[in-house]
Amino acid sequence: MKKLLTFLLALALSSSVFAQSRKYVSQFSHMQSYFNPALTGYEGSNFRGLIRNQWAGFEGAPMTYVGSLEFDIADFAKGTDPNKNALGFNILHDEYGAFTETELIASYASRIQIAEKTSLRLGMGVNYNNVRLDGNNLTTEQSNDPKINQYLNGFANMQVMDFNIGLALTHPNYYISYAMHHVNQGAINSGDVFMERKPRVGIVQAGYRNAISENLAIATNFMYRSQSDLPDNIELNFKVLMMDKLWLGAGHRVDYANNFQLGVLLPMMRIGYVYELPMNKSYLLPNTTHEFLAVIPLFRKNIRSDRREVLIW
Repeated sequence: MKKLLTFLLALALSSSVFAQSRKYVSQFSHMQSYFNPALTGYEGSNFRGLIRNQWAGFEGAPMTYVGSLEFDIADFAKGTDPNKNALGFNILHDEYGAFTETELIASYASRIQIAEKTSLRLGMGVNYNNVRLDGNNLTTEQSNDPKINQYLNGFANMQVMDFNIGLALTHPNYYISYAMHHVNQGAINSGDVFMERKPRVGIVQAGYRNAISENLAIATNFMYRSQSDLPDNIELNFKVLMMDKLWLGAGHRVDYANNFQLGVLLPMMRIGYVYELPMNKSYLLPNTTHEFLAVIPLFRKNIRSDRREVLIW
């Protein structure tokens, strides 16, 4: 029975080798620098960690772990003209069906102030991707693929080096950005090359937040992703922050899933939880998804510097 369940899961994931490569994160507004290097350091220097357990309770279901460390160089600067550069490091580990993927991204961002509170940000990331294939877990469809059937009942490892670029317009109350992942389409690779070139991924992110009163604020976010071998991905969420301590929210991944969000804002940490439900018409497995988030600011507390500031996206 367990082998049957694992087979069905792998079949659901295996429409193509690259179909698995899209990483879903319901709390994408808290992990901005992973999706766009230009947003590195947008919320200052911090550490972020996320765990996503997709289709909980199903053997072999996808598990995603993300860690992020960002440094806004202005946090180290003194004087009236602080440095306007930022550095970031992201690591993602993902397990899905026959594949285990580890991704490392080193990013750099620089900002140009174009108004009192508005900046134009440019960013670039170097992406190292290691993909391990377990040939013991291949589905019938995958084992018939001439690229990977040679690894049936064996193992293979592939490494890919690529680049991400990004552009963003940011303000304390809103942002709009565009990024491209896999600019070089995975042309620099080594090991067991069992994948074709990686398709470029275009990512649009935008958000707006505002303080309604001293004890109430709102934040809403949007993300759109395009990739030649997959359907377009559209996600949005809406959150209400109360008394700078508790937020409640909801999100929607168009045609795929709905989610409910709960978070606690402590002076030294931000903690978030998502409960996600797949939509019936998406034909996904009916099991729920759980996602846990922690954000730790490194040089400041989660306390407003003025009454109009909103502390989350």
